[in-house]
Amino acid sequence: MRVIVGEDQPFVREGIVHVLEEGGFEVVSTAADAHSLVQKALAYRPDVVVTDIQMPPDGTDDGLRAALQIRAARPEVGVLVLSQFLEDSYAFDLVADGARGVGYMLKEKVGDLGLFTDAVRRVAGGGSALDPDVVARLVSRNRAPTLVDVLSPRERQVMELIAQGLSNAGIANELVVGVAAVERHVTSIFNKLDLPKSPEQHRRILAVLKYLQT
Repeated sequence: MRVIVGEDQPFVREGIVHVLEEGGFEVVSTAADAHSLVQKALAYRPDVVVTDIQMPPDGTDDGLRAALQIRAARPEVGVLVLSQFLEDSYAFDLVADGARGVGYMLKEKVGDLGLFTDAVRRVAGGGSALDPDVVARLVSRNRAPTLVDVLSPRERQVMELIAQGLSNAGIANELVVGVAAVERHVTSIFNKLDLPKSPEQHRRILAVLKYLQT
């Protein structure tokens, strides 16, 4: 699996490369600024781009904007953006056009080899990988009652795990229940969020978007 890493801090960049290579990935190139990251992603055609959000030239959200530009040009490329701080707006910007093939993770989690490499593989496979701390932050904000409030506590647990990119089998393993029980919860969630079956729409992604936006 081919990966490009975008990070302007040399020691951090080498650390990310080391973790990826230890996890069995092929790091085909690295970039120290957003402009070269986009150029290299278009040239090398990687499976995944892993990038810091804050990169030169502006040092603000250049890495995120580069990731979105790469996705617009090559939707088949997965992107996993890393952030030093929890920023709700970054997560919303990333999933605004759909959660398939995208991930958002706190940079401190890169040292967790299993968690980090699993997130990279998820986005490479077209799934989503939202940091559990990010999901918890988004869903615990003070807010007015919304449609999501009709979900039961167990359904909200299932919804949080869907937002993290877990399959029904993964959710069942996490909650120590049967897959059939998870399937019933997922069906109930779709019904309560008014997401009928449609060949043109991916209901899990729509549910994640509606959940995070509310």
